[in-house]
Amino acid sequence: MTIELIAYLGEIIGTAILILLGNGVVANVLLARTKGHDSGLIVITFGWAIAVFTAVFISAPLSGAHLNPAVTLGLALAGKFAWGLVPGYFIAQVIGAFIGQCVAVLAYRDHYRATEDSGLVLATFSTDPAIPRSSSNVLTEAIGTFVLVFAVLYITGPKFGDSPGSLGALDALPVALVVLGIGLSLGGPTGYAINPARDLGPRIAHAALPLRHKGDSNWSYAWVPVVGPLLGAAVAAGLWHFVPVAL
Repeated sequence: MTIELIAYLGEIIGTAILILLGNGVVANVLLARTKGHDSGLIVITFGWAIAVFTAVFISAPLSGAHLNPAVTLGLALAGKFAWGLVPGYFIAQVIGAFIGQCVAVLAYRDHYRATEDSGLVLATFSTDPAIPRSSSNVLTEAIGTFVLVFAVLYITGPKFGDSPGSLGALDALPVALVVLGIGLSLGGPTGYAINPARDLGPRIAHAALPLRHKGDSNWSYAWVPVVGPLLGAAVAAGLWHFVPVAL
């Protein structure tokens, strides 16, 4: 197996674990009759941080642990990752997110059957704004992703295989803490997707899976958690070029 295929596999596995644990905690808080029902936003933000920690720790040796098209784009724009691998990483991340969501649904299958509120069901798959306004929602996602990618650009090691741009296993904790901070500080308006694959893969799963009471997949909003994070990543990479990285 070539290093590229191993890297794509690493992104699939890592992103699947990210979504399994991340949307798993959302399901635990929102779905009916779970042990964690109605335990709140703090539980969700900490759960997502642990999801990031676990996924990065596992996938770092295989792929550099991007797990997010915005991170991949930011690293490529910063000259830390090969452009030739970018499309494959994007595809692998969306596939992994879809798989992770399907496993999370399997784990909570009885609770999905017991939940009649279609809005709560959709919230365990994808993000949704507290106040729907496209310009504000895109801006919020861009700001949150800017913080993530700008931090990652300083955390990443110098190389992954023949391509620069790698998060090592020991970088799992700082990245998880950055995501925790973003969730606590900037997660209120949109639910902080800050990752196009995190939203798109599960939204596809929501549309495809035969769930009771699932309702509409809200595709009219789906472009926001894709465009916003990619814009934020581009700005982060642009600024990174103008800020001294070594004093």
